[in-house]
Amino acid sequence: MNKTKELLITSFAMFSLFFGAGNLLLPPLLGYQAGENWFWVTFGFIITAVVIPIIGIYAHAKLQGTLYDFGKKVSPAFSYVYCVLIYFIVVAIPSPRTAAATHEIAIHPNFGSSPLLTSSIYFALVLVFVLNRSKVLNVIGKYLTPFIVAILLLVIGIGLFTTDFTPNTSTVKAPIVNGILEGYQTFDAIAAVVVGAVIIISININIKASFQAKKELIKNSGLIAGFGLFIIYAGLISVGAYFGSDIDLNQNLSGDAQRATLLRGISIKALGAFGNTVLSIVIALACFTTAVGIVTGTADYFKGLIKNSQTVYVVTAVVASVFGVVVGQLNFNSIIVIALPVLLFIYPITIVLILLNAIPEKFASKNVFRVVVLVTFIFSIPDVFLFLSPSEKITEIMANIPFAKHSLGWVLPALISFGLLNFKNFTTKATSN
Repeated sequence: MNKTKELLITSFAMFSLFFGAGNLLLPPLLGYQAGENWFWVTFGFIITAVVIPIIGIYAHAKLQGTLYDFGKKVSPAFSYVYCVLIYFIVVAIPSPRTAAATHEIAIHPNFGSSPLLTSSIYFALVLVFVLNRSKVLNVIGKYLTPFIVAILLLVIGIGLFTTDFTPNTSTVKAPIVNGILEGYQTFDAIAAVVVGAVIIISININIKASFQAKKELIKNSGLIAGFGLFIIYAGLISVGAYFGSDIDLNQNLSGDAQRATLLRGISIKALGAFGNTVLSIVIALACFTTAVGIVTGTADYFKGLIKNSQTVYVVTAVVASVFGVVVGQLNFNSIIVIALPVLLFIYPITIVLILLNAIPEKFASKNVFRVVVLVTFIFSIPDVFLFLSPSEKITEIMANIPFAKHSLGWVLPALISFGLLNFKNFTTKATSN
């Protein structure tokens, strides 16, 4: 396989492993709500749903290890706990969410089947792909992703070409912050640390190359996949903003029903009656490839943890698939509600680990890792408590923390601790010299 073909297949596979249920359903409604502020909400969304995830892929390119390597500078014990938490979260939330979205939008409206039947067949097929580990990258990158991208670009292109560019009135008070927080819901930063590990193992299985050559392949694939995500996200948000006024969106519907109705309406307006069928196929494929990536990554990790055992790989894949069937009975919106407090806790830590692993090592000593991660953890706690059990005391505490009202109270303390530690290291070295 020549280098250009390797790059394209890896890039397409990476895009597809990222692009799942939330990535398709969340942006149009975000654009609909943002209206004339769609550009600024896109800006915020891109930060957490594209920029940070692609930095995560770059960090993986530097490390070329497993998820464990992301947190080992904090401590081995922390990294093991973090890895288990991440893989439990992705198996418990985003993986079943892909089945729920597929059922609600692609299967039930056309066939009227039960969620149990849909998720059972869905995860049986996921398991077949995962157990054929060596072919995952090639099949997804060569066949499935180009079809997904082509159809999405067609919907977006026709949609924008036929609109009169009159957006809704915005109902969003803080567009950039709203975009950042909605980007959390895509799980893309967490996907970066999981997907990156899948890509690395797939490359090691299929490609014989030096460390540096693989680093360039992973880094460049990340940039191409990131550009693809940016185009699709910006397109879906803008189409939601401009088409929203033409689609009857019942405000009494639940969040997931609104998302599905809006996306279906956009597809039908762009592609006619055939649009609903096309949308069903695209959603099913986009969700499916993400579920394959999640289950494969989880099985890879536990296989490596326990003496590289193929039996452990198979058992983990089966358990993750069965878990997906069980949780997949919930509707898409319920899974998002369950996900939010978990995201408010684990997402900031994941973002910090991604950034610290991506920057030059002279700025990211073990001490910097430990202190910045600890500070981030401490300042993320009020967000979780406020969501789970709102109280006046927690509200008062958060009123004194900058950006805390936007669930970003951890950002400034993490930056300050990072800056102070590096300033101390710089002055210590200067004095010793």
